[in-house]
Amino acid sequence: MHDLSDIASWLQHHPIYHDSSVHSTLPDPTFVTDGETVVSFSTNNYLALANHPRLVAAAKQGLDRYGVGNCESRLLGGDLEVYRELERRLGALKHKGDAVLFVTGYMANIGVLSSIVKAATLARLHGFRSRKRHKYAYYSDEFNHISIREGIQMSGALRYNYRHCDMNHLESLLQAGAADGTTPIIVSDGVFSMEGTIAPLPQLVALAERFGALLYIDDAHATGILGANGGGTSEHFNCYSTNIMQMGTLSKALGSIGGFVAVEKEVADVIRLTSSAYGFTCPPPPDQAAALLAALDILEEEPQRRQRLWDNQRYFIERMRPLGYTIISTATPILPVLIGDAETCQRYATELRAEGVHVDSIQFPAAPVGQARLRFMMNAAHTREQIDHAVSVMARLAGRGERLN
Repeated sequence: MHDLSDIASWLQHHPIYHDSSVHSTLPDPTFVTDGETVVSFSTNNYLALANHPRLVAAAKQGLDRYGVGNCESRLLGGDLEVYRELERRLGALKHKGDAVLFVTGYMANIGVLSSIVKAATLARLHGFRSRKRHKYAYYSDEFNHISIREGIQMSGALRYNYRHCDMNHLESLLQAGAADGTTPIIVSDGVFSMEGTIAPLPQLVALAERFGALLYIDDAHATGILGANGGGTSEHFNCYSTNIMQMGTLSKALGSIGGFVAVEKEVADVIRLTSSAYGFTCPPPPDQAAALLAALDILEEEPQRRQRLWDNQRYFIERMRPLGYTIISTATPILPVLIGDAETCQRYATELRAEGVHVDSIQFPAAPVGQARLRFMMNAAHTREQIDHAVSVMARLAGRGERLN
């Protein structure tokens, strides 16, 4: 406890800035804080489904039927038909035979990545005897989410980081690893949350198949967004493979809570048996599973909602283009505007907030030193007037307001 006391004392004299304001509502994309209405350009609620009447009604029906929470492990009496139906639908969305539901996306990454390299050892507790002992090594994009990095660390397996989306570097690491007799597992975000870049999935699949690797894709920011039907990176590239394990979250485009990994049915059964994050904790509340089934229905029935998201994405880029800012990537609804200096970036975020616009200031360690950025995230419910207002503030900050005339 001494370290905690020392850190707490140090923080009193060296405050670290973060937005600690308490809000009255959640962004859809507007929210209320201190009696003021603010427009969020940094919400993960991409399709504005979190407050959709159909999701709310489905959750209320779930509450009436199941109560407020599931107090059981699914392995020990807490499994429900609504979970199995949700997993079936998520597997179908990802073109896989099944999916395994976790309480959050963070827990999905930790639970799967920490356990798949130990599956044979854990299965021995049930009488399994492996014909061969495998030694595994992870190959991870340097910009992968922290939940990926922590899951790999918990696994105890070897880890090699490759430069962001650099397939030549990854190939060289895989070639070196092949001589060691290790079984490779390649791990990458599908959409990188701080950059807005999309992983080169076809090249990743080609390398996975060439080196006999498993490919684990974190589609947290791609599920519901990329592809003709919101299926994520595989649908975006029309690239499918039995080598791919597709992870996703349910707290972003689908508006609720939970995480999942979509795999073939036989692999799903192994994960349920060997992942502690699945078997030794409770699943999401059943009312949220019911709401998510409604969200998947809307995803199918209202493609115009996703179209509005992409229309807003293109409109923001068009309006920002004359201002001289660098947008790090324009491939997804995540549009990070490079500012560079961390203090300047925070000042911009503060001034935007004073104008009723909330944008996250992303600094080290979430971004490299000297590459602080304002992470604008487009939303299906943004209006043109809201986008114009945000851009006008950015123009004033850049001293180029006349270019909007």
